Amino acid sequence: MKNRFVLIAVMVFTALAGCTTTAPQRGEQAGTRAAAASDSDAYQYVIGPGDTLDIFVWGYKDLSVSIPVRPDGKITTRLIEDMPASGKTPTQLARDIEVQYKSFVKNPTVTVTVDEFVGSPSQQIKVVGGGAEPKTVPYRNSMTLLDVMIEVGGLGKFSSGNKAVLVRQTNGQRKQYKVRLHDLLKKGDIGANRAVLPGDILIIPESWF
Repeated sequence: MKNRFVLIAVMVFTALAGCTTTAPQRGEQAGTRAAAASDSDAYQYVIGPGDTLDIFVWGYKDLSVSIPVRPDGKITTRLIEDMPASGKTPTQLARDIEVQYKSFVKNPTVTVTVDEFVGSPSQQIKVVGGGAEPKTVPYRNSMTLLDVMIEVGGLGKFSSGNKAVLVRQTNGQRKQYKVRLHDLLKKGDIGANRAVLPGDILIIPESWF
C-alpha cells in the first residue's frame, strides 16, 4: 500500500514538472496568505457525492428526511426522484426542492443542512506521498496546513516534511509553494503554517536515508 502511494506521488511530480516552484519571501508570503484569506472569506460549501443531507420541511414532518447524495450527484426524497444536488450550495438545493414541492404542499419552506461532509472533487485537498495516511480531505472554511496534517495523522516515519510542496491553481496557472511541515509539526514553528484552499494538492516526498 505504501509503495502504491509513493508511486502516485512520483507520477504527480512528473505531471507537474512544468509548474513554477515558489518559496515566497516574507512580504510575498504575507500577500499570499492575505489572498488566501480573502478567498476563504468568499468560500461557500458546495454539495458533492457522498455527502449526507438533512432535509427539513417546515410543518411537514413526514417529508423531513436524512439522505445521501448518490455517486451520480443526485438525491431522491419522498416526493422527488433524481434531483441534481451535487454542485449546489445547501441554500440553492433548498430553493430547488421548494419549487418541486409546490405541486404537493402549500407554501413549502425547506432547510438543507449537510450532516456528513465529503465535498465535490474541486473542493477537496489531496495529500499524497509521505503522509502517515495519504488521503483526500474535504475542505473546511479557514483551513490550514496544520488542519490538513491532523486529518492525515501527521508525517510518516520517512517523510521529508520540509521538502513538501503545495500545488495550487491560480488564475489558470498551476503553481508550487515550498512548505515546511517538519518545522511546523516537529518544532512547533507556527510561522510555517499557512492557509490552504479548495483544490490544493499537498505532496510530501519520502527520504530513505
